[in-house]
Amino acid sequence: MRLTTPAEAVKLIRSHQSVYIQGSTSIPEVLVRAMADRGPELEGVTVYSGFAVGRADAPYCRPEYRESFLVNSLFVANNIRRWLADGYGQSTPAFLGEIPGLFRDGTLPVDVALLNVSRPNEEGYCSYGVSADLAVSAVECARTVIAQINPAMPFSYGDALIHTSRIAAAVEVDDPLVEVPTAVPTEIERRIGAHIAELIPDGATLQIGVGGIPNAVLAALADHKHLGLHTEAMTDGVLPLIESGVIDNSQKRVMPGISVASLALGSRRLYDYMDYRKDLVMKDVAWTNDPFRIRENPKVMAINSAVEVDLTGQVCADSVGTRIISGVGGQHDFMYGGSLSEGGKTFIAIPSTTSKGESKIKALLTPGAGVVTTRHMIQHVVTEYGVAHLRGRNLAERARALIAIAHPSVREELERAAAERFGYSFLRLH
Repeated sequence: MRLTTPAEAVKLIRSHQSVYIQGSTSIPEVLVRAMADRGPELEGVTVYSGFAVGRADAPYCRPEYRESFLVNSLFVANNIRRWLADGYGQSTPAFLGEIPGLFRDGTLPVDVALLNVSRPNEEGYCSYGVSADLAVSAVECARTVIAQINPAMPFSYGDALIHTSRIAAAVEVDDPLVEVPTAVPTEIERRIGAHIAELIPDGATLQIGVGGIPNAVLAALADHKHLGLHTEAMTDGVLPLIESGVIDNSQKRVMPGISVASLALGSRRLYDYMDYRKDLVMKDVAWTNDPFRIRENPKVMAINSAVEVDLTGQVCADSVGTRIISGVGGQHDFMYGGSLSEGGKTFIAIPSTTSKGESKIKALLTPGAGVVTTRHMIQHVVTEYGVAHLRGRNLAERARALIAIAHPSVREELERAAAERFGYSFLRLH
């Protein structure tokens, strides 16, 4: 491993190559800024970015660099969202668990990988810390690996390890990871969390996301026993359950006794907790999100959110109309795997209205909205008004169940739309 300056390290990037930038809360900001500074001398560099939380807009997303860096987003992160909305970059639709395969079979070629890693251990291995997800496959396929060695990065076990001999150039930094504040659930979110927690049995394996509703669910599970964790994203919300022994992973069949995730985002407390813990591993997202691996665990509880849901159970989770705001992520993978699990249950958890007071349950999806979870896969939709059980129900029955958990101010309007669409088969239901 050659230690050098950021400016020297990124000279290994050449025009018309493709560059993967590590994500989660571990964007290698020092290297990314150095790469952006080379914008005037580079042309046609494809930049792959996945799920990530940046401190500010990506420095390569500047109009004068539009021919230098061609952004191909695999999950629309906050630091590039405006760039894509303005039409300068594009996103590639794919299940998050499918993307490593696109790297590995050459559909998305990777020439260079930019990493943010821990200091090496005694055997010379650095850890990707909070971001195994796409980084594992990208590094596997990359011809050149450039890394920033960062004491702020925890050393996590699992797939997220690289020997220093594999790193072509490295820079030493002391760059704190982005911290994502723990969302304090609102009263509405607490009600949603309580509805879901009532349906989660002891011994369940959890897949749970980020935000107020997941934290409300976790807070409502304090009296449960022998829960397991096999998830895409690990957050601060699980720590109280791990530390109290509620999550002990004793009844999982896949890696029993160990909490499994693909990425982590949260506070410094979470990152410190992860450091050198052998009962917590970070795995390639193609492994964690494989529906047929997910199903091996019993009682998988997959809890995800949405932008909107229509009266037949179609779920939009990645766009507002035609504007892509995120990505499919692992929702489909876990909804499918959870539905196949013995005793498994899947949930779409949403407030009944947006922050602007618009209903999230709609007669029809907004024109241009993308369907992330199909009506054929949906099981439960939960709002503060209750749970709509949709599994095995026909379209008219689904509409009736969803209207019952919609905000009262829109129920009459939804009733009219359902009656017009489904006719007497809807009207006869009470």
